Amino acid sequence: MLKGIAHFERTNNLWTTYHDDQAVAESDPKWLHNRSWQGVISRHTTSELASTCLKLKIPLVDLNDTDLFPGVPKIRPNNIQIGRLGAEHFLERGYQNFGFAGFSNLGWSGERRDGYIEALRRAGHNCRVFDVIFPGSTTPFWDDKQIEKLAAWLKELPRPIGVMACIDLRSQQLINAAHKTKILVPEEMAVLGTNNDTFRCEMTIPALSSVAPNAFQSGFRAASLLNDLLAGRKIDSFDQRIDPLGVVARHSTDILAIDDEKIAAAINFIRQNACQGVTVDQVAEHTHISRSLMETKFRKYISRSPQAEIRRVQVGKISQLLVDTELPLKRIAELTGFEYTEYMCVLFKRLIGCPPGEYRTKMQDKAVVRSIESGR
Repeated sequence: MLKGIAHFERTNNLWTTYHDDQAVAESDPKWLHNRSWQGVISRHTTSELASTCLKLKIPLVDLNDTDLFPGVPKIRPNNIQIGRLGAEHFLERGYQNFGFAGFSNLGWSGERRDGYIEALRRAGHNCRVFDVIFPGSTTPFWDDKQIEKLAAWLKELPRPIGVMACIDLRSQQLINAAHKTKILVPEEMAVLGTNNDTFRCEMTIPALSSVAPNAFQSGFRAASLLNDLLAGRKIDSFDQRIDPLGVVARHSTDILAIDDEKIAAAINFIRQNACQGVTVDQVAEHTHISRSLMETKFRKYISRSPQAEIRRVQVGKISQLLVDTELPLKRIAELTGFEYTEYMCVLFKRLIGCPPGEYRTKMQDKAVVRSIESGR
């Protein structure tokens, strides 16, 4: 988030900023009286901080993923979409059993759970949920108790299963609970976290896959919004949601939960060749299975047709090229297996919901993405 704010500052050359490293203003809002501040961006906003800024007429932009404070614009992750990405990650790996572990008293956790369950239900699947009340802070004692409770829950689940957690901390507890009960990860249970806390993900054994929110974009948007407030411009939305970057896949989900070797081979072949313009007939020929039988089994294992899987992989690559490069659409079409750029654009809009050019604009330019990568 700080990188996003700094990028806005560098490109607009507007402000002199003070970074409240100790979060003094959040624990003691009276601290704001010690200087004539013109604006505030807060990551852990409290009601006291919000009311103090309102009293002092200091524009405030809130980056905390909690309920809205009256009159305070908020930037937060699109938690529903985070959950959907988690479901899609497991579905494309062929899972038929699904779980979610979260915190029942935190709204952002509930949104991620609901997005996950919604996407699974659309694909014809149910989900087992294990939610507990988060106490507000963690201790080794609390962590040990959670691992015990999760271990008891995991023993009752069918396997193989894909389990998503509301945050990487919860995923780490899931993996420790799996070790405690001798459940193999990812062979018997794949685990997916959220937030892509790189150090936590890499220190977990096996390394944890996680949905990465776009924190850089959140910071950049917050700075832009504060700039609008300082200029007296009207705010269109007081609750702005930032779409996640995607799933960062590591070893904890690095497996296909499909016991049919030919279908697993077909899916791998599609992932490797979809952007070379592979056809469904070529997939069937490669895996030595009839097209009709392959169609039936694809719908059984991943709830979509071979053609839909080809398009899904292509659109995923298009999205990546739009964000990571400045290539023209014609070249992107060539690199993703489309003979006609116009058809690629129509397909992309149908599956993503907006044209490629608009998507590129929303997801920032090449320099911004490189800054995100350097911060991971």
